[in-house]
Formats: sequence, structure tokens, C-alpha cells
Amino acid sequence: MHIAVNAHLLAHTRSFRRAGVSNYVEALLTHLGQIDHANRYSVYTTRGLDSAALGLPPNFRVLPSRLPTINPRVRIPWEQLYAPLMLRASRADVFHGVLNVAPTLCPVPSVVTIHDLAFLSFPQTFRRINRTYLSWATRVSARRAARILAVSEATKSEIVRLLGIAPEKIVVTYDACDARFAPPDAAQLAAFRRRAGLPERFILFLGTLEPRKNLPTLIEAYARIAAATDAPLLIGGGKGWLYDEIFARAEALNLRERVRFVGYIDAADQALWYAAATVFAFPSLYEGFGMPPLEAMACGTPVVASNTSSLPEVIGDAGLTVDPHDPDALGAALLRLLNDRELRAELRQRGLRQAARFSWRETAERTLEAYRAAARTPAPSPA
Repeated sequence: MHIAVNAHLLAHTRSFRRAGVSNYVEALLTHLGQIDHANRYSVYTTRGLDSAALGLPPNFRVLPSRLPTINPRVRIPWEQLYAPLMLRASRADVFHGVLNVAPTLCPVPSVVTIHDLAFLSFPQTFRRINRTYLSWATRVSARRAARILAVSEATKSEIVRLLGIAPEKIVVTYDACDARFAPPDAAQLAAFRRRAGLPERFILFLGTLEPRKNLPTLIEAYARIAAATDAPLLIGGGKGWLYDEIFARAEALNLRERVRFVGYIDAADQALWYAAATVFAFPSLYEGFGMPPLEAMACGTPVVASNTSSLPEVIGDAGLTVDPHDPDALGAALLRLLNDRELRAELRQRGLRQAARFSWRETAERTLEAYRAAARTPAPSPA
């Protein structure tokens, strides 16, 4: 079987693009490389990402573009115009679109990973052009795909409800943590605290700065408890889109000394940031999966997160969940964890167990089975 993978969203740059889908693609390819030495893979990447950068086995051929296809203005024409020609020429058996989309005129059976449907559920948090393309292309791709991979049961339910897809066509393949997300030893953590100049206690948020992450509400919640705690709020992550309100809210509430924007956090340091935090806060309005809370739990840090979408599914009984629209409830949950050492210790143990339930190897195995099922499916008609 010859499997073509659209990996143009893989990013090895210091920006918000090296998160989310990029991490998913890299982890999936790595674990497919560990379990599948029989099938042939063509992995299409953006400019500069070749075999040396990814370290995949010989049955994976990495084909970097000459163009910066990580930019959607370049990637979309590749997906819709060039990919069908390439698939015919290479005689691929299956095409995997890793972010919601396969070519409209895909000449071979396709597998599509749908990470979320936020552009339908929360359209106001997207730029119009992105929302329009994703809405159209995802509907068409899901209808024509041989198999759909959903990253959570919550996402599967939305695909059925919003796109009208039969549930038997959808396979749940959870995201998971890399092995680097684990509690560090005390000496390593102390050295990192000194190097980063971190306070003894603090609340951490880590994620892309964009509307869906609900950071103005987090800042509002923190304002209501700031006088009752010595722990500042540290907000880490690259700037995504429509983020001006986040900075404006901190300024309007006169929290410049208590709310610190620490910028993009390198992947090599993320586990140490999580482990150093007293509490991890993730008040997102909507997540297809919710990787940061899982990573925080894997590092032994208790979590306060939203009680919406996939987050209760990911967190289980290992964290506190609250209404993301209620800053009073969010502030009260944060303050409760800051002040209750025994509860933090209990949630630390629960979080470590919960994070261990998710496995990239299992995700790779389910994905490989979806490829096999797709290859047995007739190619879609051009109509």
C-alpha cells in the first residue's frame, strides 16, 4: 500500500504554527514509522523540512515543497490543484489530509483527520476567509472521505451532528503526550526556575493567543482574586490572530505587574514550565481535544479548565472544570487550588494516571487500520 500524507502543516519554527496540528502530524508520523515497515509512504512537507529533519525510516519518503506551503495562501492551491495530479502520477492508494481537508477532486480514497469544527461552532473567532474555506472544504472532504479520524468522542459527535456523517465512518484517534512531558527531578526544576526567573508560585496558561482560548475571561477571573494571592498569572504562547483584546483587558484592569505575557515557549522548555506552575489554567471556549491540559497533568500540575466540548473527556476526574463564561467560578477554582495543598497533591496523582491513558502508539495503530479500510474502498467519483 502506498500512502500519501499531506504534512505541509509541520512546522519547526518558533511560532504558534509549531503547536496543535503540527505536533499531531509529527507524533503520528513518528509512531507510524515505529509500527509500519511494510507500507510505502510519501510525506509532503513545506519548504526546508526533509528526511533529515524528521528522522523517519526508509519506507517513508519525505518530499519537501519548493514553496512555503505552511502559509495557507500557498497550501490551499497545493491541496486543491496540485495534489490530485501528484496522486495520479505517484499511484498512491490512499491520501491522508491531516487537517480536515482532502482535495475536492481526490482521485484515490481519502482519510481525513478532523481536529475540531470550531469554524462552525464559533465562527466569530475566525477570520472570514479562513472560515469560508474550512466550512466548504471540510463538508466536501468529510462527505467524500472513506474514513474520518476524530481526535475525541466530542469531536465525533459534532461531525455527526453538524456534517451529517454516519458514525460508523468515524474512528476516534485520541491525541497523546510525548514522553518528554513528565515530572522533572527537583534539581532540574530548581535550576530552570533560577534560569527563567520564575516566582515560587504562579498560575500558568500556555496556548496560542487567539479568541477561542478565552483569555480575557481568565484575566477577569484573575483580577477578582489578585488581592487574595501572591501568585501572578503567566500567559505563554505565540500570537495567533485577533489577540489585541487580550492585552487590552490586562491594561484596562491595571494588571500589568501581576499578569505577565512571556511569549512563545520553546518545545524543549514546555514540560519545565508546566511542572514549575502551581496551577495550570485553560478556560478555552471550545477544544477538539485539548492538549495543554493533558501535558500539564502529565507533568504533575493540577488543572482548572472549562467544562465544555472535549475538555471533560480529556481531564476526567483529575482536574477542576468550570463554566468558561463565569469569571467568578473560574477565579474561585483557581484560588481553591492555590490555597489547598492536599487537593493539589491528590489531583497531581489523578492527573498522572489520566494522562497515561492516552497513547500515540494506539493512535498510530488505529490510523493504520483506517488506511487499510480506506484502501479497500472504491475511489470517489469526480462529481
